[in-house]
Amino acid sequence: MEMEIPAINLKAIVLVHWLLSLWGCMAWLPPSYAWGNFSVLAVGLWAIAQRDSLDAVLMFLMGMTMTIVTDILHFGYFYPSVVVESGRDMFRFSSGMAILSLVLKPVSCFFVYQMYRERGGEYNVNFDLETSVDSRCTTDSADSAFITGRRY
Repeated sequence: MEMEIPAINLKAIVLVHWLLSLWGCMAWLPPSYAWGNFSVLAVGLWAIAQRDSLDAVLMFLMGMTMTIVTDILHFGYFYPSVVVESGRDMFRFSSGMAILSLVLKPVSCFFVYQMYRERGGEYNVNFDLETSVDSRCTTDSADSAFITGRRY
């Protein structure tokens, strides 16, 4: 028996990550965190606006996967070793929201990949370098005779 994957709306994914990113930026994360996450969410808005665009949803999926890596780097590098007592509650809230966003991103990527498939995307992205090299290097005997100047 095949298990049915629930349909999650792209609007809900963008809204949840927008809100969590907004709250994550409140206390301690640098502007590069905000620029990275909000620019990817702008691509998500493009994917919402153009329902049939395969490029938009693929770019959103790639952007979400890249922000997983950059979020981890931001947290590792910018997480403060000492928190001032006066802003401790704000820091804890902001950190919790940013970490929650990071934890939800792989799940969101799964659902965005399902949307990519629904829009007609391939199962896998194939960089078939051997075929492209072979097709460039394979020539007809008449072509090679013309190029080299030899007669057969």
